[in-house]
Amino acid sequence: MTPVLSGGEIILWEFLGTAVLLLFGVGVVANVILPRSNQDGDTAPWVLIVIGWGVGVFAGASIANPTGGHINPAVTLGLAIAGKTPWANVPFYLIGQFLGAFVGASLAWLLYKLQFDHNHEQNTETVGIFATNPPIKKPVWNLVSETIATFVLLLFLLQAPYDSPANYAAVTALVVGIGAALGGPTGYAINPARDLGPRAAYAVLPIPGKGTADWGYAWVPIVGPFLGAALAALVALVVPAYS
Repeated sequence: MTPVLSGGEIILWEFLGTAVLLLFGVGVVANVILPRSNQDGDTAPWVLIVIGWGVGVFAGASIANPTGGHINPAVTLGLAIAGKTPWANVPFYLIGQFLGAFVGASLAWLLYKLQFDHNHEQNTETVGIFATNPPIKKPVWNLVSETIATFVLLLFLLQAPYDSPANYAAVTALVVGIGAALGGPTGYAINPARDLGPRAAYAVLPIPGKGTADWGYAWVPIVGPFLGAALAALVALVVPAYS
């Protein structure tokens, strides 16, 4: 059972947990993509990326355990629809998550600043380090991909106990599996804060030679995860979890 916390406490723990998630997530992608990192030239970059994001989920959710370890606005929405999170607390979760995502992505940039500076010479695209950037940009189909992947995540969370560090390992494995099996079409945001916070950070950080933040696509990794979460919550209400 998640303890009763004040709005400020919810914001703080979700901020810290989401910041760590994005520090790991943006960091692992930077490690794979940017030149002059110790992972430059790795032969299995996608494997490293899905593992890095999965471990980020474990670390971030464990840190945010006092609030139930949501670290994802889609998770918060799904739990609220299913009656497992009070609607009055939802704004506090979202504030902490989006702010944490922005700060975590900024910390990853700071950690890899030398590589970002060197990348100006290589002209390697960098928006994909921060935000999802589908290889085939068809917003309607990209929306379908994000909806399905998030539906799977939320259906699992709503049918299984989640708010305990002992259970975050299972969620980590699921996120790794989603990345490996379902993540190719869009880069599997499955988390509106995971995309919007880093995209905003990319837009304002002094990254040499950076391109556009591609705000025209930004609605897809927001709407898709929220839609998938809502659908999963409705299914969970019809088919309750076993006691």
